[in-house]
Amino acid sequence: MELTRDQHLAMHRSMVRIRLFEEAAGTLMETGKMPGFLHLYVGQEAVAVGVCEALRVDDYITSTHRGHGHLVAKGGDLARMMAELMGKATGYCSGKGGSMHINDLSLGMLGANGIVGAGVPIAVGAGFRNKYRGTDQVAVAFFGDAATNIGAFHEAANMACALHLPVVFVCEHNMYGEYTPTSKAMVIADIVDRAGGYGMPGVIVDGMDVLAVHEATTEAVARARRGEGPSLVEAKTYRYYNHHGIQNLGLKYRPDDEVLAWKGRDPVFSFEQRVIDAGIATRDDLDSIWSDVRAEIARAIEFADESPFPEPDALLQGVYTEMGA
Repeated sequence: MELTRDQHLAMHRSMVRIRLFEEAAGTLMETGKMPGFLHLYVGQEAVAVGVCEALRVDDYITSTHRGHGHLVAKGGDLARMMAELMGKATGYCSGKGGSMHINDLSLGMLGANGIVGAGVPIAVGAGFRNKYRGTDQVAVAFFGDAATNIGAFHEAANMACALHLPVVFVCEHNMYGEYTPTSKAMVIADIVDRAGGYGMPGVIVDGMDVLAVHEATTEAVARARRGEGPSLVEAKTYRYYNHHGIQNLGLKYRPDDEVLAWKGRDPVFSFEQRVIDAGIATRDDLDSIWSDVRAEIARAIEFADESPFPEPDALLQGVYTEMGA
């Protein structure tokens, strides 16, 4: 399917929003403006955007502890996201969820998750809901390579295939589980090898190429909508920063030449060159997007700064529900 100019520019804007949001949030964390740790998505933008641009608003996604990019790609509000990361009452979860539990049910984003692999069975549950109700909605589970060593992944994959559910499993294979290289945690090099064990098709895509991710996801989503069951998309990608934050903080576990090689294939800048070479957009068009998003980020930070912290008597609001509600 030929993409329009507007679709190309929408994908570019979405990747830029992720890149600038994450870099701003990481800086705010390391200067003490945000509590806790942030697991940044910089470098992996093409995966979230390529996938989410193939979805409808009413389709579901589940996320990971590195999940800001997924919500941004699904259309998340940067001001509410920034406020949530700062623990403010105006945030997505009223300041109670923070980075690893952020969600927006109105966009079908069922939540980030601090537990490795925990979002996978949640997506399968959403897929079961869709099939039970007879809708053509699809559920997408984002997860990392290390999550495929977790029992929840295997149980969820088996259930999705056994019940023929409309689920797309998206593995963001960034080569590391926290600080451990994938090669030290599993024998196989390709996660897609596990798809055959459950009877579903799988495909490997270049996770630094938003168009390749979008094409593969579009096919998997169409298959799910037709009632043909789940698929696995493995996107080979790379996170630029350490497990959390921007600074190395004395941790050295990745070779400099490896990091530089992956940065040389930057998903945002390489996409920009492609659309310019194809005559889809000019450098001025793209620079205007960067400028617009920088202004959006500044407004989001200002909104979060000026927002109040939750009141003590709101501690349990939104945590429990009354029986029958």
